[in-house]
Amino acid sequence: RTVFNILGPLTNPARAEFQVIGVPSQELGGKIASVLHRLGTKHSLVVHGLDGMDEISISGKSLVWEVSEDKISSPYEVSPQYFDFKSAHLAEVRGGTPEENADILRRVLNGERGSWRDVVVVNAAAALLAGNRASDLKEGARLAEEVIDNGQALEKLEGLVKLSQSLG
Repeated sequence: RTVFNILGPLTNPARAEFQVIGVPSQELGGKIASVLHRLGTKHSLVVHGLDGMDEISISGKSLVWEVSEDKISSPYEVSPQYFDFKSAHLAEVRGGTPEENADILRRVLNGERGSWRDVVVVNAAAALLAGNRASDLKEGARLAEEVIDNGQALEKLEGLVKLSQSLG
């Protein structure tokens, strides 16, 4: 990870009002939350897996900072058990090459269950909460599972791939 992994989401010219930013350390979490608040985010989450992941982890506890126009929450902890998932070993869910990660995502969106699906669900839950589509992470996880199971998530991915390919 480089400084650009942190600066990218903060300096996005699209000025995203709703976002999830993963950070590789607990120390960065509060700092990034403060920057988002000063930038006037509508609702964003900053997440850090205490196992070192820069996302919500299913191999242990994770910290979440919620940032809105008027406040920054104290970081709160979530664990795989919060979502009714089993913990997985970190080695089971470490990403690979972009091609490998794309393959994993397609398998999950095609219905494959297991640790990878759990990772997708908990992080999609964060995005749904940040975008005000869910009232909390548990509801976000339920909604994420629903759109994976009914095929809407795969359909949306395929649409984005087609759009990207058409733009060259």
